[in-house]
Amino acid sequence: MLIHNESMSKHCSLRAGGPAQDFFIPQTLNELSNFLKNNQKPILMLGLGSNLLVRDRGFFGVVIKLTQLNQLNINDSIICADAGVTLAKLSRFCESQGLYGSEFLSAIPGSVGGALAMNSGAFGFEIWSYVDSVMTINILGQVFKRSPDEFSIGYRKVEPKHKGEYFIGANLTFSQTNKQQDAKTLLKKRNDTQPVGQASCGSVFKNPTNHFAAKLIEDSGLKGYCIGGACVSIKHANYIINQNHASSDDIENLIQHIQHTVQSKFNINLETEVVIV
Repeated sequence: MLIHNESMSKHCSLRAGGPAQDFFIPQTLNELSNFLKNNQKPILMLGLGSNLLVRDRGFFGVVIKLTQLNQLNINDSIICADAGVTLAKLSRFCESQGLYGSEFLSAIPGSVGGALAMNSGAFGFEIWSYVDSVMTINILGQVFKRSPDEFSIGYRKVEPKHKGEYFIGANLTFSQTNKQQDAKTLLKKRNDTQPVGQASCGSVFKNPTNHFAAKLIEDSGLKGYCIGGACVSIKHANYIINQNHASSDDIENLIQHIQHTVQSKFNINLETEVVIV
C-alpha cells in the first residue's frame, strides 16, 4: 500500500512530525524486495516509531513501515522473528516455549527491527546479547543473512560493516530454562517509574558513562520544564512528553535546551537516544 504526503505524527509515539512524501507498507518480504528494486528515493525504515522524531518539514523520500512483516516461529530452539514483531509479543512467545532471558523486552515499546538497529535494552540487558544471526535487505531488494561479527555493537549503537542494508528479521537464542526475571514485575516497575500512556519516545538521552541522564536533568532543575507543548516529564526526567500538540520544533528545541543546561552545569554532553530525521 503506497500513500502520498502521510503525516508522520500518526506513526511516531511522540505524535509529532511532518509528512512523508511517500509512505509504503509492504505485506510480504517479496513485496518489499520488488518495491526496493524500483525505488530511486531516499529511504526511512520504520517500525513502531517509538524512538523517532521526524522534523516538521517531513521526510523527502519514502518511509517504509515494516509492521506487517511480523512472522514469529521457533526452529530447534532458535526464535525466528521478523522486523515487525513487537518486543512484547516476542517476550511472551519465548515464555510460552519455555525459553527465558527475553523478559526485559516486555518493557520496551518497540519492534524487533528497531531494537536491532539501536541495540535496545532495559534493566541491564541488551537484545544483541541474544542474536544468533540477522536478515537484512539492501536498497536493490537483495536479502542477506549476517552474523553479529559483521556489526560493531555498543551501547544503544549498531554500526554495520555492510552499508545500505536494513534489518528485516533475526534469529535469537534465549536458552535459559529458568526464569531470571518476572515480566509482570518488570512491567510494574516501568509503569511506576515512567510516564506510560503519554505521548513520548521513551528515553530521550543515552546515559553518559558513570551517570544517569535522568538525574542530571533533574539536578539541573528541568523537571516539568516546557517549550511550547513539549515538557520534561515530572515522573521521569529523561522523558519528553508531547503534552499539548507539540510540534517537532518544540521537542527538538527542548532537547537542545536540556543539552545546553546539563553541559553548562555539569560539563557533560548528553547524547540523544531518540533518532531525529
